[in-house]
Amino acid sequence: MAFWLDLMFGNPVGLLSMIVIFCTIGIMSYMLWMFIVKSRDHN
Repeated sequence: MAFWLDLMFGNPVGLLSMIVIFCTIGIMSYMLWMFIVKSRDHN
């Protein structure tokens, strides 16, 4: 846990990479959710 805190708040590159990772996960889950909703609506 201390490693992750140091990575996030210790250097700006680590913080930026964490932001990119979480944004990617959020976008992918949103697209997956939209795909599920549209598939359920279609049938």
